[in-house]
Amino acid sequence: MDRVRELIDQLNKWAYEYYVLDNPSVPDREYDRLYDELRKIEDETGVIEPDSPTRRVGGEPVKAFARHTHISRLYSLDKSVSYDELDAFFTRINKVVKNPEYTVEYKFDGLTMCLTYDNGEFVRATTRGNGVEGEDVTAQCLTIKSFPLTIKYKGLLEVQGEAVIRLSVLENYNKTAKEQLKNARNAVAGAIRNLDPKITAERKPEILFYNVNYMGEGSLKTQVEHFEFLKEQGFKVYPFLRVCKSADEAKSAIEEIEIERKNIDVLTDGAVIKLNDCTAREGLGYTDKFPRWAMAYKFEAEESITTVKDVIWQVGRTGKLTPLAIVEPVELAGATVRKATLNNFGDLTKKDVKVGSKVLIRRSNEVIPEILSAVEHTEGSVPVQLPETCPYCGSGVVSNGANIFCPNRLCPPRIVGKIEHFAQKDAMDIEGLSEMTAAQLNKDLGVINCSQLYSLDKEQLSKLEGFKDKKINNLLSAIENSKSVSLDRFLFALGIDGVGKVAAKDLARRFGSVEALKSATVEELIALENVGEITAVAIVNWFKDSDNAAEVERLLTAGVAPQSPKKANTSGAFSGQFVVLTGTLSEFKRSDAQKLIEQNGGECQSSVTAKTTLVIAGEAAGSKLDKAKKLGITVIDEAQFKSMLEK
Repeated sequence: MDRVRELIDQLNKWAYEYYVLDNPSVPDREYDRLYDELRKIEDETGVIEPDSPTRRVGGEPVKAFARHTHISRLYSLDKSVSYDELDAFFTRINKVVKNPEYTVEYKFDGLTMCLTYDNGEFVRATTRGNGVEGEDVTAQCLTIKSFPLTIKYKGLLEVQGEAVIRLSVLENYNKTAKEQLKNARNAVAGAIRNLDPKITAERKPEILFYNVNYMGEGSLKTQVEHFEFLKEQGFKVYPFLRVCKSADEAKSAIEEIEIERKNIDVLTDGAVIKLNDCTAREGLGYTDKFPRWAMAYKFEAEESITTVKDVIWQVGRTGKLTPLAIVEPVELAGATVRKATLNNFGDLTKKDVKVGSKVLIRRSNEVIPEILSAVEHTEGSVPVQLPETCPYCGSGVVSNGANIFCPNRLCPPRIVGKIEHFAQKDAMDIEGLSEMTAAQLNKDLGVINCSQLYSLDKEQLSKLEGFKDKKINNLLSAIENSKSVSLDRFLFALGIDGVGKVAAKDLARRFGSVEALKSATVEELIALENVGEITAVAIVNWFKDSDNAAEVERLLTAGVAPQSPKKANTSGAFSGQFVVLTGTLSEFKRSDAQKLIEQNGGECQSSVTAKTTLVIAGEAAGSKLDKAKKLGITVIDEAQFKSMLEK
């Protein structure tokens, strides 16, 4: 039996190096050789030790999951989605605890697990369930190699962790799987709660531990001690734990997580902030659901599953028909989502979307969610039909590649979309001219061109529902003020296909006037950094169109006067630099610093990108500074900024 103990200890050491430390010290064939030797001895003797690695092989399917009551209740966490809500949490802590210290760690998006040990040996694994009792998934958990079967601690113990499937593991699994797994969260839940442990083993989940839920002997005084205890006992923990002396430091740690979460191999949906002092936690206590000393800060949810109720076709300002799915309401990214877009009929067909089907949708950066794929069809699922006529004006649609268009320029949604785009803040900035107002102007006053906005008067607007003196005066004033506009914003407002805000700035710098741009060739346009061949052709064709040319002339005649950009200062201290300001400057307002940079030849950016060449960091600089350092971008402080200006 001495040989058995020698084999078990050696194999468990190698497994710990491989699955927990991610640092294997021997090739797989050497592990397999000793494993086969151990298995042979166990078969001959009929004796299997509690910590033998052979126990981790998936057994026979179970008929059902037994319920198990946790020794100590597993609480869920209260959630915040804004710094205002998080500040309320910090305020509550400060009222009770003097000079509180916090820890911040990743919040992984998987399945919460509770593992029990007694006398140093693994006893069982359960899901969190309702917090009081969960499902016994010991057979499934035994297939996971990233947790110890024996530990040094001999008292009764419950440890808490998150079962996850790494994104790279999921990708490899889907390469050969008959049935594709849509996302890591659902994949791990399905793996752990599958009655057949062999299915669990195939999906290769692991558990990342973060909390000691119950400790029969001894105690841990801080969250840091929880973290160190788990590591000492051989549990796999994610190597990120920030100790923060203030709320601002905690927010910086959250921002660090938000930047890095896209670069790690595990699905995350937020950060967890905890009061570090366990004694102080006891004074704060619990609500019916949550500990008062911890808070989850949730980043915007990006994906969810819902059911398609209907698909309608929308017409945009260019005449393109876009399918829009009406879905069962679902909470996503802090909002209730009822609609999700698809790019075109080809996209809809490729993703196999049908009315009545369950679909996976994504939402980010406050845009309309997009359907990623169908997840499940029902008996009542109905294919979506490609329209032959425009649903708004009845014109026959025309095809152009993968897209279909309404050719009627007087189609109401096209007119409304054109006016709304023209009036938006980044274009002519006509405050108060919303999509609803544009629709009223078209329907009730016959406005079909943007140039007609400049001939509107009080008498006409008073005929519109909801328009009183103040609203009328505000709109007329905004229209009048829009006449003085920079050339790049005017070009963007025209709504030329492919000309966004960035391309419009390039065009304004290069050509300097509408007249010069009118005569530009495709070759001249392609030479610009942000203009491709398709956009270049679209620009040339747009100005060749007689209706468009007449509309530009009407706008100029109405008093719209696009201002040419000032020539860049090529000899200034920041000439050729793309600059980001972060933190607080003691001697400059942010707006004044930006003006000085631009006057000295630089271009200010709102965020750090690969194009950024310089970051000016003031006090309390946060995530932008961290990102700049990671990208190797030059960073200077306020004193160096002043020195550059003086030189």
